Amino acid sequence: MNKQTIRAIFSRFQAANTSPTTELIYQNPFELLISVILSAQATDISVNKATAKLFPVANTPEKILRLGETQLKEYIKTIGLFNSKAANIIKTCQLLITEYDSNVPETREALETLPGVGRKTANVILNTCFGQPTIAVDTHIFRVANRIGLAKGTTPLAVETQLLKVIPAEFLHDAHHWLILHGRYTCMARKPHCATCLINDLCEYPFKTVTC
Repeated sequence: MNKQTIRAIFSRFQAANTSPTTELIYQNPFELLISVILSAQATDISVNKATAKLFPVANTPEKILRLGETQLKEYIKTIGLFNSKAANIIKTCQLLITEYDSNVPETREALETLPGVGRKTANVILNTCFGQPTIAVDTHIFRVANRIGLAKGTTPLAVETQLLKVIPAEFLHDAHHWLILHGRYTCMARKPHCATCLINDLCEYPFKTVTC
C-alpha cells in the first residue's frame, strides 16, 4: 500500500471521527489501567459493567488493597480470567504504592513491570493517558492491518512496528483508536461490512463483498 493511499485512509477516518478514544469508561489513569488489565480477552462492555460498581467503592491503589483480593473478585467475577486478574491487580496496586507513589508511571519500561501489564496494555496507557503516539495492537488492529494491506505481519509486534513506520505522523496519536473502532464495527472478523465501509475503495482485501 502506497503512502498516498495510507494518507487517504486516515484522512477519512479523521473526517468521520475527529476525536476517537477508548470505549472503556474511566476518570483517571489508575482507573484506565485497571480497566485495561480487566479487558484482556473480555469486551469493553463487560468491563464497564464491572467497573461501574467497583470504582465508586475502590478507585485508588490503597482502596483496592483495603478491599482485598477476595472482595475484588466479587466485583469482577463476570469477567473472564477474573481470578488471575484479581491477583495481578492486587500486586500491581502494591507496586504502585511502594515504587511509584501511587501514581501510574509514564514510561513503557515502568508500566511493563506491573503484573498483568504487557506491551499492548502499556501502549494503551501511554497513548490514552499520556498522549504518546503508540499503537496497541489488539486482535482488531492485527486483523484490520493485515486484511486491508496497511501492515503485514505474523505477530502483534511486527504489525505495530510496521504501522509506526507507515502511518503519517499527524495521524499517529489517534491511529490505534480509529483502527480498533473500524475493526469492531465495520471490518469485522467473520463478515466485514464492506458495503458501508468508508475506505472500501482503498482497501486491498481480495474478498470484499462490494465492487469498488
